Amino acid sequence: MKTLIAYFSRADENYFGGAMRYIKVGNTEVVVGKMRELIDADVFKIEMKKPYSPVYMTCINEAKDDLRKNARPELVSLPESIDGYDNIILAYPNYWGTVPMAVATFLEAFDFSGKTLLPLCTNEGSGMGHSERDVMKMCRGANVVKGLSITGSAAESSKESVKRWLISNGMI
Repeated sequence: MKTLIAYFSRADENYFGGAMRYIKVGNTEVVVGKMRELIDADVFKIEMKKPYSPVYMTCINEAKDDLRKNARPELVSLPESIDGYDNIILAYPNYWGTVPMAVATFLEAFDFSGKTLLPLCTNEGSGMGHSERDVMKMCRGANVVKGLSITGSAAESSKESVKRWLISNGMI
């Protein structure tokens, strides 16, 4: 079974338990790094052609505006195909209770019928929000399993949680 890890992550100024902090690698990308230590998978980073602001408060307002407009931001690139993958791990931060709209752009570009989709959401306390339900709507025909919520401020220490989740889903 071949696996793709597709993820969206944002560095720069981020929110950590009540305070702002600048980070060079986004929390979701940190968790993806832990995952890559555990499983053999191809990796694709979902990147917007016009990224959100590096300033946290501006970024969240831009993301909220995209959500309200149901926008589909243009991406830097897309994989040519996902046909060769049985499993897709989709990792993303919680933006206003759901996936970032760039992730929606990615999801709507492909047919996920017959694939197993494993959502992983980083957040600072808001959990998965309604992202699992939204992913199911965008990926009709996919087997969307129960996702994993990782607190962003605990991304560096997430390897064991990620390992248990991967084991429970037959990935290890």
